[in-house]
Amino acid sequence: MVEAVTNVAVGLAVSFTANAVLFPLFGWSISAAQNLTLGLVFTAISIVRSYALRRLFNQLDAERT
Repeated sequence: MVEAVTNVAVGLAVSFTANAVLFPLFGWSISAAQNLTLGLVFTAISIVRSYALRRLFNQLDAERT
């Protein structure tokens, strides 16, 4: 659990920083609140994706054995 929470927190921090650096290079301007919201949305999507893939692979592994 500690690893998973750390992974999510680091991912959110990387996303926030990358958006703050990269968006202006494309001429896009967003506030810190918008940046955080965007990061949280993509973090939620990532968590759901990871969970779904873990369940799928667990199911496939169970069917093989």
